Amino acid sequence: MEDVESSIPARFEKIVALYPERLAIKEDSQRISYAQLNSKANRVAREVQAHHPSDTEPVAILLPRGIEQIAAMIAVLKAGRFFLTVEPSLPTARIEWLLDHSRTNLVITDSHTAASTDALRCGKLPVIDLKSTEGKKPGNNLSSRIEPDAFACLVHTSGSTGEPKGTICTHATLLHNTMLRTNADGLCPYDRIAHFTSGTSNAITTTLYALLNGAALLLFDINKDGTRRLGRWLDVERVSVCMIAAPVFRTLCDDLAEDDRFPHLRLLRLRSDTVCQSDVGLYKRYFADHAVLANGLSSTEADMLSTYYIDRDTQLSGDDVPIGYTVQDKEILLIDDRGELAGVHEIGEIVVRSKYLSPGYWHNPELTAAKFKADPGSPAIRYYYTGDFGLRLADGCLVHRGRKDFRVKIRGFGVEIGEVESALRDLHEVQDAVVVTKTTSDGTQLVAYLASQARLRPSISRIRNWLKNKLPDYMIPSTIIMLDALPLTSNGRIDRSALPEPGRLRPDLDIPYAAPRTESESRLTSIWGEVLSLDQIGTRDNFFELGGHSLGASRLISRVIRDFKLDLPLRALFDSPTIAQMAEVIDQHKEKQIDNEEMNRLLVEIESMSEAEAEGLMDDRANPKQ
Repeated sequence: MEDVESSIPARFEKIVALYPERLAIKEDSQRISYAQLNSKANRVAREVQAHHPSDTEPVAILLPRGIEQIAAMIAVLKAGRFFLTVEPSLPTARIEWLLDHSRTNLVITDSHTAASTDALRCGKLPVIDLKSTEGKKPGNNLSSRIEPDAFACLVHTSGSTGEPKGTICTHATLLHNTMLRTNADGLCPYDRIAHFTSGTSNAITTTLYALLNGAALLLFDINKDGTRRLGRWLDVERVSVCMIAAPVFRTLCDDLAEDDRFPHLRLLRLRSDTVCQSDVGLYKRYFADHAVLANGLSSTEADMLSTYYIDRDTQLSGDDVPIGYTVQDKEILLIDDRGELAGVHEIGEIVVRSKYLSPGYWHNPELTAAKFKADPGSPAIRYYYTGDFGLRLADGCLVHRGRKDFRVKIRGFGVEIGEVESALRDLHEVQDAVVVTKTTSDGTQLVAYLASQARLRPSISRIRNWLKNKLPDYMIPSTIIMLDALPLTSNGRIDRSALPEPGRLRPDLDIPYAAPRTESESRLTSIWGEVLSLDQIGTRDNFFELGGHSLGASRLISRVIRDFKLDLPLRALFDSPTIAQMAEVIDQHKEKQIDNEEMNRLLVEIESMSEAEAEGLMDDRANPKQ
């Protein structure tokens, strides 16, 4: 596939010439046409050129999301420079880190943020106040020539080291990605495209999808206005293309009524998270028959990789929603643990082979070398190792299987966190779910955070019973926490760093709390609290509903035998999963006191039990022989 234009400004100016009076951007009551946006960007571009800083460092755009920010982005590109967008609402330390890491030598801001910029950099950085450019420079196009491989922007995404990594995007990669998306989604000048995020790869690409096609870009601030207004806004603004983060989509649907059908919407694309069968159900429930749901895979480093379209008649087999078929000019390889190509229905890391890849990471040659590899047979082509896992169906369709950094070992078993999250989302009352790990004295454990559907709040008992029918014991989270809403990042992803600590509170079970009544119950309550890391446990609470598991039950039995010094049948304890039941068994066996030697023998026997043996006892308890 041949590239259409050499640079983003060249394509944008061609669109301006074709549609000068057409609406380019609408933000609340503000509107700007393509001709007006172009003139504004040209004036700012001349201000950028007048400062004469080196073109080897990015220009930082310290502006809130809106028309001014987008005009500044186009201006920087027209001036032959590349940009970095920085949200003014970020913590001061984060802004300082981004400016230092990017090594920026020029900041575009406005009167509201100029003072804080000076304070951050002690006045050392030159600053362009956007308001001061109005009317001071000519608004006609510049005549600079920009090469396709020139840097266009830096996009910072989270990194495994705890610090964001700055991915470099070029004019060629962004233009090519826009062309692929235009052809795949049928984008045209008559589209009205929703725009929600800022400072992310999605924010930049969505802007380009609209402005490089002559479409209208419609801005909505979810952080300010919330999803309750979003449904009405989509209808009033006659949005035809909505690219939305899957977690935000779920929250939106929770606020919709049955008669909300969005007649103007033709394409709904979910991104930023794994798409589940329940998402497809929401799409079919609330959106018009002619609307199409799109899923796919993309990354900042490799842009659009695959796409998959779902309509009312699409029938999905299994529990997965495919990410689709590989787009043009990209080849997707699946590499297994041995470094060999994975076969059909075999899981492997998704590796992209293409000439349309990011040059790498900003001032991070080690990470660039680790993630990008040269193709010995073609100097223009490289490989990018995504860190995502997938499998290929017989017809070539791809299914996502999570990320490397989301695969963990729980009690010796490999667990894909995405599979646990998917099982939780399949529960009717659950709107969304995220699962994280925590390290305790018992090893790595899973913690699940759930947001429930409106007016529907499942109990922990209900959730655990649901999971028991879908997942093995080691995949069931030890702790389940209900939240009113899951915290989201600026681009609509679930913000795992903002999740609250699990704490030691008793979970919300089906039965009310019951205080201990006897000495045995009091002693058991103390033992259970230490094993389960809970401050309050009711005597009728089920050990496994409190987050206990098979090996934990073995440790609990060891503690009980050690504390009470009784010769107790192991099966009797597995048959007694509450404190009240266990206390009754203990009271029935008080005469069976044992000496230290016998106690140590029993403890060795219990503590040497394997996971399979412990689960076998649980299975016998759950399915007694007739």
